[in-house]
Amino acid sequence: MAHIEPFQAIRYGTNDVSCLVAPPYDVLSAANKKALLEKDDHNIVAIDLPHMPPKKAGPDSVYAEAAGQLTCWLDIRALIHDEQPSLYAYHQTYKLGKQTLTRKMFFARLRLEPFGTGSIFPHEQTFGGPKEDRLKLTAATRCHLSPIFGLYPDPENEVSSLIDEAIQYDPDQWGMLDGVENKLWVIDDLPTIKSIQVRLSDKPVFIADGHHRYGTALMYKEMQSDELGKVAPNDAINHVLAVLGGMEDPGATIQPYFRTITGLSGLTANDLQGALGESFNWTPAVMPSNAEMLAELLAETGPQSMALYIAKDDACVTITPKEQDMLSACEPERKPEWRQLAYTILHRHVIQAVIGPQFNDGKEPTIHYHKSMKDAIQDARKTAGVAALMPAVTMGQLRDICTAGELMPQKSTYFFPKLATGMVINPLY
Repeated sequence: MAHIEPFQAIRYGTNDVSCLVAPPYDVLSAANKKALLEKDDHNIVAIDLPHMPPKKAGPDSVYAEAAGQLTCWLDIRALIHDEQPSLYAYHQTYKLGKQTLTRKMFFARLRLEPFGTGSIFPHEQTFGGPKEDRLKLTAATRCHLSPIFGLYPDPENEVSSLIDEAIQYDPDQWGMLDGVENKLWVIDDLPTIKSIQVRLSDKPVFIADGHHRYGTALMYKEMQSDELGKVAPNDAINHVLAVLGGMEDPGATIQPYFRTITGLSGLTANDLQGALGESFNWTPAVMPSNAEMLAELLAETGPQSMALYIAKDDACVTITPKEQDMLSACEPERKPEWRQLAYTILHRHVIQAVIGPQFNDGKEPTIHYHKSMKDAIQDARKTAGVAALMPAVTMGQLRDICTAGELMPQKSTYFFPKLATGMVINPLY
């Protein structure tokens, strides 16, 4: 099953890394990068984001410059190379509504395997992506600069307990980033590392974030293998930098991803009710003012329920399928776990079978994706559309869909907070 290894990480040579770490490269703009570098010119974005935007590869010179920066920072000991192979406990403390939560994880090298061949599972569809940019950066720096995020089942709290026992002291590094507290502990005790490896060895890993980074690591491994020939099993290129956490961790949450179905200027609530009424229970609702109220509203009507905001009438309703497996007739080859997910029902039936054919000249409409319910509603008003206010996918649904060999529609999950780039760098040499 999952195979992890300790490694000698490259880390900043200071305890407080607040001005040195950054959000993941793929959520940053040029203005974000500039602001981070104004705080400290050794911020990791100077290396991790050499080309803007990273949706396509830049000239070779920018990646060579990033590699030169990395070498220079190691020479002046702004970055240091750990002497002992280690795992790295990693906690993120954050606010979610009125709650303060801590998500407990750890950094390790995770052995690569092609999807569908072993114990590492993707969970949602991805389309293309900036792999060329990431591949050129990996080849130039010979490092994994930012990790993937993986989840593993740990119902007995076995792995987490081992890590908790090993870090009964102040963190080795810490930093605040966008209101999230990040803490890191170095675990170099070999018996503890071996125990964690054994406990994880019979568990699958479900990729929460970083599908493109995982794909890039596979491409780099193949490229190096073609160039070098046979590679030893323990070679660093056979692994990817990963942050791993237990699915049952109280601090590990999945947030919903909202949609705006745009350009439906003539669509009224009555029109949509008439089109959906045979398949869904339709209930007028008071517009929820926050995510907690939305979750309560949808919990009252079941796990397949969703709320729709129709901009034309400034109206909010909840819809719930009248049949639990309503897609079985049109998607008989797909697994029930996929068919019964609210996001699948929205895309396969509401958008593809109803809104597109009946209200958008037979074409599938343009969809905008939002992490904020407020943004989705404002976008619907701006684009004369419909906002789909979705429930959060549960850990159980994620596990069941992955192990059934299915993929959720793109952007069905939002894992918050994002991992901080720059806490740990994985050298591939």
